[in-house]
Amino acid sequence: MKFAREFLVNTLVGGLLIVLPIYLTVLVLLKGMQSVAALVRPLAMLLPAWLPAENLLSLALVLVVCFLIGIAVRTRVGGIVRHWMDRAVFERLPGYGLFRSLTQRLAGEGRENVWKPALVEIEEALVPAFIIEEVADDRFTVFVPSVPTPLAGAVYILSRERVHPLDVSLTQAIKSISRWGSGSKDLVAAMTKPTIALRDTSAC
Repeated sequence: MKFAREFLVNTLVGGLLIVLPIYLTVLVLLKGMQSVAALVRPLAMLLPAWLPAENLLSLALVLVVCFLIGIAVRTRVGGIVRHWMDRAVFERLPGYGLFRSLTQRLAGEGRENVWKPALVEIEEALVPAFIIEEVADDRFTVFVPSVPTPLAGAVYILSRERVHPLDVSLTQAIKSISRWGSGSKDLVAAMTKPTIALRDTSAC
């Protein structure tokens, strides 16, 4: 009964963590399209009536604005502004830090010591996990995901000798977890020695 309840809760949470960002993204796009509809309406009236020109032009304008913002935040001044907004606004939102770290790792832009795939020793078993950070007293904070929902699980602080970083990509590790452990033999084969510092392991 307990297993069934935990399975249902973890699966529901995992589904929400996937659906919620998609829903919010679509919601923001639709809201942005409504905001710029008046700007593109004169141009849309010049196009054929059978074409949903207003919606298409509104979407295109919103995407262009997002693209320009993306370029702006890559500049020095834009980076400073983004960093300030992260600390002052976005990091106060529940779950934002988690999604940002995961997204950066999937994009290959995160720091090497964030969401590093690993196998950790818990009791008498090796368990798939992700290294979140290195603690000062030679220990690691690790996140052990639930199966098959990689974004739900438990956090442990383990000594270095119980944490084995993996020379695999984050995507490969998540794929194995989401497939009920299928492909774990590749994770075991990629296990590095526990004495190797995390910063010396290969990036995803």
